[in-house]
Amino acid sequence: MTIENLALFKAAGAKMKYLNARQQVIAQNIANADTANYIPKDLTEVDFGRVLAKVSGDNRVNVSTSMGSHMTSRNQIGDIGEEQQQSTYEVTPSGNAVNLDEQLVKSNQVQMDYNMMLNLMRKQVGMMKTAIGAGKQ
Repeated sequence: MTIENLALFKAAGAKMKYLNARQQVIAQNIANADTANYIPKDLTEVDFGRVLAKVSGDNRVNVSTSMGSHMTSRNQIGDIGEEQQQSTYEVTPSGNAVNLDEQLVKSNQVQMDYNMMLNLMRKQVGMMKTAIGAGKQ
């Protein structure tokens, strides 16, 4: 069995592939910032909770609280309001709708998310090495 067969690594790999594709689309938007009548594109957000559920099967962990001071799960708290994405773009006289500031913010967010996934995978590999006795001593 390799680590690629573990659900966490499959989901993290899928997220990293998505982030790579999204970064390419954002870079294309930035490259066409001066192209007449260019409309920026973006990938639709993927629910990686569902991806993880598909790759891990029905092995769900339910969190229970035995004391009032314990933290509750997200489902018990309620949904947190999602950030509204700007639906209309500022359009230049040439018909170009690329907002460079917005594209750079998206690019930075993608980079941070990718680094987070990479660090998560590194930590998991480190924990596995420690568990089998091959980690730092």
